[in-house]
Amino acid sequence: MFLVGEAEPSAGIPGDDDDRTIDVRDLRMRYGTTDVLAGVTFDGRPGEVIVLLGPNGAGKTTTIEILEGFRMRSAGEVTVLGADPARGGERWRARVGIVLQSWRDHSKWRVRELLEHLGLYYRAFATDPGRQPWDVDDLLAAVGLTGQANAKISSLSGGQRRRFDVAIGIVGHPELLFLDEPTAGFDPEARREFHDLVHEIADDETTILMTTHDLDEAEKLADRILILAGGTIIADGSPDELSRRVSGQAEVRWCLDGTRYVHSTGDATAFVRDLFRQHDDGISDLEVRRASLEDTYMTMVQQFEAGRRSAAVREFEVVTSR
Repeated sequence: MFLVGEAEPSAGIPGDDDDRTIDVRDLRMRYGTTDVLAGVTFDGRPGEVIVLLGPNGAGKTTTIEILEGFRMRSAGEVTVLGADPARGGERWRARVGIVLQSWRDHSKWRVRELLEHLGLYYRAFATDPGRQPWDVDDLLAAVGLTGQANAKISSLSGGQRRRFDVAIGIVGHPELLFLDEPTAGFDPEARREFHDLVHEIADDETTILMTTHDLDEAEKLADRILILAGGTIIADGSPDELSRRVSGQAEVRWCLDGTRYVHSTGDATAFVRDLFRQHDDGISDLEVRRASLEDTYMTMVQQFEAGRRSAAVREFEVVTSR
């Protein structure tokens, strides 16, 4: 998102610091006596799609607002595109795209004219010749709003408005894109088209940090999943890595001579290889399943909460026994 009238520190140089676009170390946020973030550490690199998951109140919004430069942190080190977001100026913001959950400004503008207007600001502060703002016609086609180019923003339907929110977030061709529940209000076709767009943006070496409550969507899009609970990251890995951590067993299903079989194994590749060695063409409807991301997420959060309750009970017992 582009803002004007701010201090102008160094915007950072792409590729510095081991090419990390996001570098968060021991991030902490306290409101009064409550620790919302209690030591969050992670990083992000060009072309990665990172999905931040967590229960309500876990600190997802606070984390992202700190990275966007909209909220001051209590402690910790945060570097985004080579700069501290708390002091990011115009040139730094011109390299960042943000899609909020909702944005109701500029309702009297027409779709095309607002995108063209924003594009001028991004073009004025673009530092990378290879990352000029999108051509407006190409952008409208990418988000599925070609037919609404001359419509007033106030006349857009909920789904069209959400597409427009996405267009505003990416108009500047950002190096880092924040997506907050981006497909809320999308129908299945629009969601599928948006997923294709996310992959296209990531292929252009843009880092994407996204929140969503749609775990199926997270599983389809994420290179990495971060699970935030209790103000800290309790899991960091690909969907497959996290499912293996929760359950090392894969479920193999197949049909043989009209009979359906199911088998759990720690090495699905070796088991399937042996299965075909024994039965060859007799195998049909083969399917290998691991725990879904929803199963994995629920298990990890429940285990974390159970651990916290146990720790609280032990602390209470120690205090009362004195």
